[in-house]
Amino acid sequence: MVFGPPVRVASGAEIRAFSRLGGRDVGPGAIVGPFARLRPGAVLGEGVHIGNFVELKAARLGPGVKANHLSYLGDTEIGAGTNIGARTITRNYDGFAKHRTVIGEGVFIGSNTALVAPMRVGEGTIVAAGSVVTNDVPADAVTIACGRQADKPGGAAAFRERARMAREKS
Repeated sequence: MVFGPPVRVASGAEIRAFSRLGGRDVGPGAIVGPFARLRPGAVLGEGVHIGNFVELKAARLGPGVKANHLSYLGDTEIGAGTNIGARTITRNYDGFAKHRTVIGEGVFIGSNTALVAPMRVGEGTIVAAGSVVTNDVPADAVTIACGRQADKPGGAAAFRERARMAREKS
């Protein structure tokens, strides 16, 4: 574990192996890691669970938030009792400036989701796995922002043939 100044860890918090913390607050009963990275501005409320390969930057997580694995949450505020699925990212940088994502209380974010800031997700919302959410989401909504599956029979064979011909040309 690496602790950089200033770090405040409340009583009853657990910091697991190979985690990096610096310039952040960890609330009572929180669990961090293993292999978590808390960058400057990370504030974890009571009972928050941050798991393996989760990175936080300028992120404020309310009590009971869970982000158990493989996520990046930057420039965000997350309400109490929210669950963040694996491989969720807040896309906070547009190439010019950083933007914030605000997620309400009691939200469920499905795995492999991208939340494109600036945006707000209302309380009690469910976001479907694999979604790329680009607009504000109202409270208690079910949000599905995934492209429809399109199968092209024979497409793989045609792709391989085009690739073979291009290799033979060069």
